[in-house]
Amino acid sequence: MRCAISSRAGQVLARGNLAIQKDEDGELRLVLRTDAGTLIQGGTIPADGDLTSASQVLFRQLFETWGMSDVTITAKSKM
Repeated sequence: MRCAISSRAGQVLARGNLAIQKDEDGELRLVLRTDAGTLIQGGTIPADGDLTSASQVLFRQLFETWGMSDVTITAKSKM
């Protein structure tokens, strides 16, 4: 799914793809791959499919990457 990461001021920090992929242990993980090639890993996705904890980990990693809290992920789906 295509997405944009924006600061609280509205500046687009990155564009990329939000996806679910298997990690080395075979678990499903929420990830963001930016158009610049950076891979940012979120948390693992539990069997019930709830993305809450996986997205919390992803937002912590976004903070580590850009040093900003209050970022927004805007996703678009082509239909």
